[in-house]
Amino acid sequence: MIVREEYLNKLKLLKDKNIIKIVTGIRRCGKSTLLLQFKDWLIEHGISESQIILINFEDLEYEDLTDYKSLYKYIKDRVKKNIKTYIFLDEIQNVDKFPKVLDSLQLNKDVDLYVTGSNAYMLSSEIATLISGRYIQIEMLPLSFKEYCIAKGGFEDRITRYTEYLLSSSFPYALKLDYNPNIIRDYLESIYNTIVIKDIMNRKQITDSMMLQSVLKFIFDNVGNPFSTKKIADTMTSNGRKIDSKTVEKYLIALKESYIIYQAKRYDIKGKQYLKTLDKYYVVDIGLRYMLLGKKSMDAGHILENVVYLELLRRGYDVYIGKVDSFEVDFVAQNEDGNHYYQVALTVRDEATLYREIRPLQMLSDDYPKVMLTLDDDPARDIEGIKIINARDWLLGFMKGYKIL
Repeated sequence: MIVREEYLNKLKLLKDKNIIKIVTGIRRCGKSTLLLQFKDWLIEHGISESQIILINFEDLEYEDLTDYKSLYKYIKDRVKKNIKTYIFLDEIQNVDKFPKVLDSLQLNKDVDLYVTGSNAYMLSSEIATLISGRYIQIEMLPLSFKEYCIAKGGFEDRITRYTEYLLSSSFPYALKLDYNPNIIRDYLESIYNTIVIKDIMNRKQITDSMMLQSVLKFIFDNVGNPFSTKKIADTMTSNGRKIDSKTVEKYLIALKESYIIYQAKRYDIKGKQYLKTLDKYYVVDIGLRYMLLGKKSMDAGHILENVVYLELLRRGYDVYIGKVDSFEVDFVAQNEDGNHYYQVALTVRDEATLYREIRPLQMLSDDYPKVMLTLDDDPARDIEGIKIINARDWLLGFMKGYKIL
């Protein structure tokens, strides 16, 4: 079992805090395992098993509890007065009117409540209103490159490890499939089909599965490219599958809510304003992209960009595409310390390519950190305050004298 220390530590810090802990993320990214790991940690630190209630709503054993009144009664009957009870509700979106249950349980001072869900719809505005100010969301992703390397036994031969990481998938269970391409493909197909059919088509009442998959293939094939809903609609129509922009927008919302894709909006760095056009999209797992498009669609530069984008999310940043005059900064990563700027390129060993890539960073007059990430296996260096760093080292936290950004 892979210990997800980053997420586990967040739960430890929130233990006994009077707030609902909601862990969200794509199916099979490790949410259920995280709850089990936290349960084990609680027991190791003196909590009795009798104080823990764990319910997985995808287990047929608990089907009767998907009725919210039945669930509330089941839990209420098992919570003892003046003894803390730790309640884990896994895949809560399967429970009808679940916010009513969470709202009522959270009022009980003897309850510490942890919840997981595989669809952002569960935190849509109308639902969030019912538990507003009473929950904290922990967004979970599949394995980072560092977690993958640790699970595989270490950081040696990082170049090979990186290729394996992309091809074999970052979903935790894929590690148990012994790098068997056919079995991994079947596993990824099962995840994909569950998301498309169960999480999107059934929930959103979408009937045209071929059109939905065509839109998703377009996004997967254009990772890191800016485009609009009109661009997708025009492309689909020119390929003989007529669709309008409003339907594309509906599909994009559903795909984002299922966590299979992520949207990066644009930010005008000099004007300090968020832009409303030409967003970019990234896929939650490169293995899924290969499964859907085939390995011929390598596009290694944009794939590296995708990996860096997800890693910035893992590190807690809000991530945007930067605009500075007519130039683009690949990522503006924002947190409480301000902006961090990142450019991503496959190689910058050619001098003309290097200066073309760092030009947008040179145009920025502020003192926030500026980083150029590349797969060139060269020592880190500095050009006019811009750090040129190997992307694999950055992903692993090996910065050779530089502070991790």
